[in-house]
Amino acid sequence: MHGGRLIARVMTEIQTPTSDHNKVTNGITKEIDLVNRDPKHINEDVVKIDFEDVIAEPEGSHSLDSVWKVSFTTFTVSKYWCYRIMSAIFGVPLSLFWGLYFACLSFCHIWTILPCIKGCLIEIHCFSRMYSLCIHTLCDPYCEALGKLFNNIRVTLHKEV
Repeated sequence: MHGGRLIARVMTEIQTPTSDHNKVTNGITKEIDLVNRDPKHINEDVVKIDFEDVIAEPEGSHSLDSVWKVSFTTFTVSKYWCYRIMSAIFGVPLSLFWGLYFACLSFCHIWTILPCIKGCLIEIHCFSRMYSLCIHTLCDPYCEALGKLFNNIRVTLHKEV
């Protein structure tokens, strides 16, 4: 227990190069909280589905109290165990799939998308300098002339009573 929470240490064997290219250190320790499994609150309003969020009886249309209690228990227990069974069957394969997916996505982003964006920004910078030069050369004299032309215009407002 750590601060009232159950903490597990997960050891992952990876190869981390050090300053000496012949040495390799193994192991990164990552702590995971087994109580608060959504520390960043990514499922805050999405998947919190309780009995009261799904089934509600308005005033004047109440079932028997025993039916309401059994329905509540049935809903809660079936949801709990269905989630447990599905996560036991599909949790590890889906975590493998999503791990591979996000690894590929990160790889593509780092090795293809960002270099393309950087290359485009370099090319655009060249064109933006030429565009800026043309605009300043062609438009600035006209704008300055119009500014000097309308410089002495004064507007006076009078309030009539």
